[in-house]
This record gives sequence, C-alpha cells and structure tokens, in this order.
Amino acid sequence: MKILVTGAKGFVGKNLCAQLKNIRDGKARCYGDVAVEEVFEYDIDSTAEDLDAYCRDAEFVFNLAGVNRPQNTEEFMEGNFGFASTLLETLEKHENKAPVMLSSSIQATLAGRFGDSEYGRSKRAGEELFFNYSVRTGARVLVYRFPNLFGKWCRPNYNSAVATFCNNIANDLPITVNDRSTELELLYIDDLVDEMIAALQGKEHHCEFEGVNTILCEEGRYCAVPTTHKATLGEIVDLLEAFKAQPQTLVVPEIPNNSFAKKLYSTYLSYLPKEKVSFELKMNCDARGSFTELLRSEKCGQVSVNISKPGITKGEHWHNTKWEFFIVVSGKGLIQQRRVGSDEVLNFEVSGDKIEAVHMLPGYTHNIINLSDTEDLVTVMWANEAFDPNKPDTYFEKVEKSL
Repeated sequence: MKILVTGAKGFVGKNLCAQLKNIRDGKARCYGDVAVEEVFEYDIDSTAEDLDAYCRDAEFVFNLAGVNRPQNTEEFMEGNFGFASTLLETLEKHENKAPVMLSSSIQATLAGRFGDSEYGRSKRAGEELFFNYSVRTGARVLVYRFPNLFGKWCRPNYNSAVATFCNNIANDLPITVNDRSTELELLYIDDLVDEMIAALQGKEHHCEFEGVNTILCEEGRYCAVPTTHKATLGEIVDLLEAFKAQPQTLVVPEIPNNSFAKKLYSTYLSYLPKEKVSFELKMNCDARGSFTELLRSEKCGQVSVNISKPGITKGEHWHNTKWEFFIVVSGKGLIQQRRVGSDEVLNFEVSGDKIEAVHMLPGYTHNIINLSDTEDLVTVMWANEAFDPNKPDTYFEKVEKSL
C-alpha cells in the first residue's frame, strides 16, 4: 500500500511515518497482514508538484497538516480549511477515491470551554468539507477529533502542557500551574499510531459526541482512539517530580501496563538532557568487593549487584520474612543455605556460564562464596522488600557450624 502523510514533520506525522516505515521494512510485525509499500511524506517545504504526484498514487491518505499557533486567527481557517480543500481537490482531479483520514480536534465540538474557539470553528469547517467530499465521491472518510496529545518528539512550549512540563522538569526549568485541579483528557502517541494502522486495515473505531465526551459506537459518524487517560495538572506534575527524583531515591514509581504513569514516564525520559541520561550509583566498597543498590520499588522490593573478590565469602545471615534471588552473571561461585536449627547444608554451584536464579529462603542462613582464585564473582540480587535500616530483618549466623 502506498500511503500519503501530510504534516509529516509534525509531532503525529513523525511518529506515524516512523512506524509505517518500520512496517515497510519488516521491523514491526505486530500489526497482522497490513503491507506498506511506500510512504509519501508531505509538509510545508514540499511542492505543489509533490502533492499532485502523491495524490495520484496514494492508496490511503492521513491528513495531519494543520495550524495550531498562527500569528492571527484568520490563519486558522486558511491553514485548517484551505489546505484540506486543496488536498481533496487534487485527489478528485485524479479520480483517486483512496480512504482519507482527517486529524481534527475535540475543540471542533464547540462545546463547553471550546464554544468560542476560532481554532475549533476552523476544524469544524474542515470536518464538514471531508464529509461532503465523501458524499460526493463515495470515498471513505475517517474524521478523528483528538484530545490533548503527548509522547516522544512533541514540541514543548507550543500547544502541549505535558510536553512543556516534561521538558522543563527534565531540564530544571520552572513550570507554571495555575490550577492543580484542572483535568485533561490525554491521548498517548503510540495509542494514536496503533489506531491509525488499524484504520489502514479497515478496523477503525467509530464514535459520536455528547458535548466533549466521546461515545464509542459502531455506526458513529466520527472516529476515535479507544484508549485515553484523564489526569489533573497536579497529578501530572507530581508524577513528573517523582520521575525526576528517581536517580536519587532509586524508587521506580508504579507503572502498570497501559497506565498513564507508564506512558508519561516514557515521555518524560525522551526530554532528558545528555548529562542526565546516566547517573552515578553509590557503591559500598571494602576489601571483599562491593555492594550497589540499583533500584527499588514501593511494592516489589529492590535490585542490587554484589561483586565478590576471589576467595571471598559474603552473607552468613538469615531473615524472618525477607527472601531473595541470587543470580550469578559472571564468575564461578557456591551458594550455601542451612535452615536455622538444622545441620543440613544445601549447596548450589553457580556460574555466569549458566545463569540461573537461586532462592534465598526465609529462616535459612545463607552465604555466597567466590570459588575463583583470579576472577571477581558478580551477582545480581533481588529482595522482596527494600532494605529498611530501622528494621533490617538480618541476623548473623554462619552456614557451616564451627566444630
């Protein structure tokens, strides 16, 4: 399939084109049988001849071009209605009835706080232009009214509060929040792109609107991305501040699958300056080697890395409730465990040549011994709870009893 994307250099356009090219090049196989042969990228620096050729050959059109922040309000209608007219006229000239998607805005509802939006009126006019084109030509038209968008590559200090907050907090710049309780409906760029690719396959989601609220329904006149998130400005800022603090606290906030927090964290990271991409960890070093905490979570414990010098034994303690995984990733060692009150010692030879996880059992005193005379033993350790110095739950006792 040959696909035309207008506004290809914008936020949505860049993300959509990147994934279409991944499909074209066989790098994204998660979309089933969709086939992309060529991606025509049209933007403000393209020529009329480019548009003419693309409209002649395209088999699907994503019209993402539009004006968001013009010098004067008249440019809204010129940019959002005028170009749409040119696009449709060019398709019609070539008798090309390829499906056409229109990127509109929730402001086109002209409901609630958008009732006096010049931008919304220009988007509404563009929508009607597309619907009339469908009636006239029989071409399939897909009109999407997007809420607030966020994700990687979104331009800060433009028309996305999330992009601005992510950029400024990541770069230690001030932010302004007039009302922490203001709620936004937010659409993540990857969810949008997945819906666009579904549209290529004729699997788009349809909807109607009750004011600014999207009501999914199979026979709806409009189209919608089924997954959006609602969050207040205060909630967004608090999450971002927690993300920013992670290199110091080592706490990874909860980021459940498909959650807003997970998507916001990925977005935030995309704005980090080079000097924050890496950060030092505190290595606790002594003559035996080192122990370094890597990260921790509020509900899922902590991960650390332990380095033991040749011939060194570490551990020799037990826990009541805490349990751990020891995973040797380099070197050769011996893990020993003995249930407190018993004489039986459990031995586990471990090696970075055959990586495996060994449980450190509650109520069993345990150790780890570097069996090499020359190489360090490197062990990744996961504990089911983060270390609390006020309640360490750690009790010294040698595994092998003295004779």
